Amino acid sequence: MSEHNHKLENKTMWVVFLTAITMVVEIIFGLTTNSMALLADGIHMGSHVLAIGLSWLAYVIVRKVSKSRKFTGNSDKILSLSGYSSGLMLLIFAVVILVEATQRLYNPQNIVYKEAILVAIIGLLVNIASAVLLHHKQEHSDHNIRAAYLHVIADALTSLSAILGLTAAMIWGIPFIDTIAAIISSLVIVKWSIGLLKDSGKVLLDIDHDHDGHRH
Repeated sequence: MSEHNHKLENKTMWVVFLTAITMVVEIIFGLTTNSMALLADGIHMGSHVLAIGLSWLAYVIVRKVSKSRKFTGNSDKILSLSGYSSGLMLLIFAVVILVEATQRLYNPQNIVYKEAILVAIIGLLVNIASAVLLHHKQEHSDHNIRAAYLHVIADALTSLSAILGLTAAMIWGIPFIDTIAAIISSLVIVKWSIGLLKDSGKVLLDIDHDHDGHRH
């Protein structure tokens, strides 16, 4: 296993820990403050714990099989499969948030704004730290780390939309802005996940091109 992959394995492991802690805090406060955007952010972070955990596991598997003489396949396929599975999770959770937020439009709740905004800010800071950890130049060639990075960026987006939505709702006294913020961020995440599924799917089906422009 390359030194580069080993570094990425360690980075993804740290991001899993960071994200898991933040997820628990956001879900608890999302429920206690009645903020749909904050709860959406927490649930969405739960998908990241699974997905980034999967990315980390993929690096562990690649490290193990690269030492095995029995394994003669392409270890990059393992990373692409992890990226594809991760993209699928991202899509499913975005749709779940979309459905929940739409239902909330018809059943508005009273929101404890200040606590919800504070926790959303903490979530955003964790996501920024995670994005810095995962950012690298080989993002397009390694679908596994790209998937983990996209999950973190997507979560930063839901945190940001929660902060903006909650602040606007608090200032103008219009609770449904919080819900609309959750819907908009979900739609953006749907778009990202479809892009990731297409790219990693091409690698899995050998529809990628080599440097000379020939199809594999």
